[in-house]
Amino acid sequence: MLVMETHQQNQRFRVLQANLNISRCGCHFPQKNQLAKNWVFVSLIWHRVAVLVFVGWRLIMLREYQQRTIDHALQTWPETRILMLTHVKELIVQNAEKMRQHWPNCPLGIYSAGLGRKDLGEPITFAGIQSVRSKAKLIGHCDLVIIDECHLIGHKDEGGYRTLLSDIYEANPNVRVIGLTATPYRLGHGYITDKPAIFDALIEPVSIEELIFKGYLSTLRSKLTATKLEVDGVHKRGGEYIEAELQAAVDTTDKNRKVVAEIVRLADGRKSWLIFCAGVAHAQHIAEALQDEGIVAECVTGETPSAERDRMLKEFKEGRIQALTNANVLTTGFDAPGIDLIAMLRPTMSPGLYVQMAGRGLRIAEGKTDCLVLDFAGVVEQHGPITAVIPPPKKGD
Repeated sequence: MLVMETHQQNQRFRVLQANLNISRCGCHFPQKNQLAKNWVFVSLIWHRVAVLVFVGWRLIMLREYQQRTIDHALQTWPETRILMLTHVKELIVQNAEKMRQHWPNCPLGIYSAGLGRKDLGEPITFAGIQSVRSKAKLIGHCDLVIIDECHLIGHKDEGGYRTLLSDIYEANPNVRVIGLTATPYRLGHGYITDKPAIFDALIEPVSIEELIFKGYLSTLRSKLTATKLEVDGVHKRGGEYIEAELQAAVDTTDKNRKVVAEIVRLADGRKSWLIFCAGVAHAQHIAEALQDEGIVAECVTGETPSAERDRMLKEFKEGRIQALTNANVLTTGFDAPGIDLIAMLRPTMSPGLYVQMAGRGLRIAEGKTDCLVLDFAGVVEQHGPITAVIPPPKKGD
């Protein structure tokens, strides 16, 4: 029976591999090479693989994967089970909604405490890792696990993702894992394919600069700022600035006043501002300073109540809130295409965090010509343009 099950699973993967060829499926995005054209083919041959994509491109790839692979698998083998994981409820909703748009009758369920949903039993489950990290037995057999923002998976065999995947492997050693991220590296560890990380290889279907050139992503334009947030004397822990010291260095009344005055002056008619701050108090103070200048501004932090946060994000996307400040909240996966100004007030040693922050301005939207990046924190100068970021070295290199 075990031999038969393995044979059936291998046959299933062979059909999945043969079924998707991006060059034939009507997806007209540029591809770098033949390997990228069959990214699903490669990902199912290799046991684990990380796929480098960005913002809307990730959703395009998920759509193509669904149209050419997942629905075929479910028609051919109705018992196929797919788990799609991420770390925040906004991404769960966003990814599930995109799949529903392109597959109205998609047999999916959502398992997320934050969303008040615990749907299991459907062939496809969108889940939050915090809600299912210890629920492998409840989830049952999985054939494929897709992890959004997979750079959050630790290199060491610990943490929620590694715990869940280990339990899933025990139930099905033939399970395949695909990771999606724009930043396939971690501070102090290097690439997420460097062992003992779980991924074996990277596939880059397309670069950011190619997508910008073709008009699928927005251009980022930066301006030099007169105000600079210095980090002299701020110590580091684990390769990153210590938050309390960093916030004390940059969050002063005088600096906040100068930063806000410069943002207002350089904005020049821009309508949707996202501001990254060094901490909760800093984000609150910047929001207050913006309000003093007559700007409709709000502050979102990890301490913001869920209902209030949802209201703020909704009104920001609708244009009723012009400026949104945040502290370590809206960096990965936040999808607001209209953002046309990003202010960097958060110095960081992490190129991944820098790319994730700048990436919030890459989405295209009606009436948007580009996104202005104001680099008060010096991160563009430190890490370079996001099209040519150097990944962090491993600890000790």
